[in-house]
Amino acid sequence: MDKPNFPPNFLENLKHEPGFDDINFTNAHQNQDAPTSIRLNPFKPSAIKTGEQVPWCPEGFYLDSRPSFTFDPLFHAGCYYVQEASSMFIGHILKQIKPDGPVKILDLCAAPGGKSTLLNSAMQPDDLLVANEIIKTRVPVLADNLSRWGTANTIVTNNDPKDFSRLKGFFDIILVDAPCSGSGMFRKDPDAMNEWSENNVALCHQRQERILADIYPCLKEGGYLIYSTCSYSHQENEDILDWLCEEFELESLQIDIGPDWGIVETQSPQQQAWGYRFYPGKVKGEGLFAACLQKTGIQEAMTNFKNKEQQKVPAKEIELVRPYIITPEQFYYFKVNDDWMAINRAHLESLNILQRNLYIKKSGVRIGKLAGKDLIPDHEFALSIIINKDAVLQTELDREQAIQYLRRDNLVVDIVDKGWSLMNYEGQSLGWAKLLPNRINNYYPKEIRIFSKAE
Repeated sequence: MDKPNFPPNFLENLKHEPGFDDINFTNAHQNQDAPTSIRLNPFKPSAIKTGEQVPWCPEGFYLDSRPSFTFDPLFHAGCYYVQEASSMFIGHILKQIKPDGPVKILDLCAAPGGKSTLLNSAMQPDDLLVANEIIKTRVPVLADNLSRWGTANTIVTNNDPKDFSRLKGFFDIILVDAPCSGSGMFRKDPDAMNEWSENNVALCHQRQERILADIYPCLKEGGYLIYSTCSYSHQENEDILDWLCEEFELESLQIDIGPDWGIVETQSPQQQAWGYRFYPGKVKGEGLFAACLQKTGIQEAMTNFKNKEQQKVPAKEIELVRPYIITPEQFYYFKVNDDWMAINRAHLESLNILQRNLYIKKSGVRIGKLAGKDLIPDHEFALSIIINKDAVLQTELDREQAIQYLRRDNLVVDIVDKGWSLMNYEGQSLGWAKLLPNRINNYYPKEIRIFSKAE
């Protein structure tokens, strides 16, 4: 590998950061490739070959080499997520702080969805995840990745952080994976070196303060704030922790870590707030900083909110939809235009509040449309874990057929029954096709089909 061309003053600045080892760090960037790691979906068990386990994530595994995920049907089925190993530490924090009983969690800067699916994996159906993305063009990939994960206890929003200040004391846990200068990604994305500068670090620090100030009111009293960046700069990490503890009623929490994990535990200079640094060469992963704080101050709660009236739907139509759901009594059914939706019944009140205050792009699972007494099923529904597979046709595909299906090519399979069929690979659903007497209509979504012709 070529010697990394670090930006001017970068290494000199880094020499003063806690736990930094110049020789080890440079060697990792010069002689070690970024490891490939995946995280399994606990809701979709499958026979995926894995390697060494990520120490801080039971569902995380390193792979010996990087395969072509594009041509793995189980990837498209949502059986795993390709995620950088260090970032999986956020799930380790969540498991230590998550209280008993239902919680509402906000992932503020959520696209593309790695940390959202990570949080969701540790949640129960009565817990609610709101995954927000500020940049509108990044929302579709976030929604797609959460749809692949398959749960119905998620809501995707597209809002500025200041919009959440209206939801006073609403969330029990907030993750702010803040926009940053990106130095932790230098090995994985060398082009990021060209964008790094001391001025950009200072601008990111200001942006991070503004985001955190905007989001603070919607964290409930006793709730937890998880803060993370992929930067090594103390201005974006320990200095932010000092500012949080000085400006707001927040108390730093120490997180249990393994002595052999290679994570550097730090404390901020003024408030001694705990932080956790990941350096390539010390950990098998990329650069990360993470910390957790608990809100100790009294938070005014939301009052005088009015429920937004849902579109009234005929009871007869609901009865046509319910048989397709594996535990129909656990869900609330509603319509968005002509599309039937389902969300865990426990989240009806939260859905009403969020609809009144935020711009929602996805809520629960989109089931499909009714045409008379027949359901025209949606792709989201095929990938969900709430579908009653006994109520629909299923067609098992081999790998070659699965790739053809994912490319939206013509399929040739033996047709026994006619109608809508789940197209499965190794028992995992990929999407829908319509089986007709003399052909198969492939309904895999055009916008996410495999475009590449070569594996």
